Amino acid sequence: MSFLPLKMRWLLAICYVVLGTVLTSCSSHSQHVPGPTKFLIGMSQANLVEPWRIEMNREIKAEIQNYKDVKVIFADAAQNSEKQVKDVERLMKQGIDLLIISPNEVKLLAPIVNKAFKSIPVIVLDRDDPDFNHTLYIGPDNEMIGKQAGDFVVDLLGGKKGNVVEVQGLSDSPPVIGRSRGFLQVISQHPNIHLIDTIVADWLRDKSEDQLKQRFVTYPQIDVIFAHNDDMALGAYLAATKLRIKHIQFVGIDGLPGAEGGIQLVNNGILAGTFTYPTGGKDAIKYAMKILNKEVNIPKRVTLQSSKITPRLSIHSISSLINMMK
Repeated sequence: MSFLPLKMRWLLAICYVVLGTVLTSCSSHSQHVPGPTKFLIGMSQANLVEPWRIEMNREIKAEIQNYKDVKVIFADAAQNSEKQVKDVERLMKQGIDLLIISPNEVKLLAPIVNKAFKSIPVIVLDRDDPDFNHTLYIGPDNEMIGKQAGDFVVDLLGGKKGNVVEVQGLSDSPPVIGRSRGFLQVISQHPNIHLIDTIVADWLRDKSEDQLKQRFVTYPQIDVIFAHNDDMALGAYLAATKLRIKHIQFVGIDGLPGAEGGIQLVNNGILAGTFTYPTGGKDAIKYAMKILNKEVNIPKRVTLQSSKITPRLSIHSISSLINMMK
């Protein structure tokens, strides 16, 4: 190469260095091939808009770290049942050994859930339906939580006269049906407490805030707002704050940790109380491994326990609840 011009020799030298770096990088990457996967689990999530569902996925990701030869593939339906059907079909084509699903709408998801169950085990989280064929259902008792919320609202009003607004999640979903049924069973026993309106806000904070701004004009005297999740309760609180309404008490469900989770909202005095609603993510992985390893005596249904969170609950008790959810 001595007969080449100096600039050309420098250019070739640089090319050799770059090429060597690329080859070394490729060789290094190929040495870090992951080990064999014994089991492949598919997780079909209804959406990743609700903080509660984000927490569910987080629990699944944390728990699966305890099993080095197991992988989870996640799919987000983005509140679209048709997309969730396609998500499950795609997961099946990828050869999953077990499906975990938290359905967006149970009626529309029943056919694909039942189709998957014919081939592999299926764990359903949060929303169950009589038409589902599944290996296991995991979730809290929504009707019981609704009754507890009703008792709490009665206590907040001191058993006296009061106007209540209920903010529901996705219309006709099993959690909404159960929570509302339990709540109304309690409220209906108190003639002086009136449920003056029911709002459907699809579990979303912004939608709850927008609708409550309108209701505050229609109903100038609202004493308590019971929302089916903490995010919608926060939306209701924000609407009241922007309109400088201060006398309303807010009650939610979920009781998540974190800066805007229900536990902190209670501690900050934004919510009068909330009720923990375990996601079942951690439990789903534990039972999935039992099922995949052919263990016997797997239950068909696991009911998760809920706890009431109020300002009177000690910091020690709140810390214990947070540790249980980790």
